[in-house]
Amino acid sequence: MFRRREPVPFAFVAEADRFRSNVTPPPRESLGRTQMDARTLVALTVVAGLAGSLLFGIPALQPNQAPEKSQRSAASEGR
Repeated sequence: MFRRREPVPFAFVAEADRFRSNVTPPPRESLGRTQMDARTLVALTVVAGLAGSLLFGIPALQPNQAPEKSQRSAASEGR
């Protein structure tokens, strides 16, 4: 760490840069089988939702093209 060049009015402010806590955080709990399965299911659901939105969204964004043959309903052909 670098030393301050200007004087600091309070000693604890100057020492705050190099202060280390002697309290260690608790160790992380390992994930259980159920939690891993739940996280995997959530991830798969999100990925499937994104893939589905692409599957249905991309054709909707394509410009409309006029059909080559005009389609008539059966009711209009009988006239």
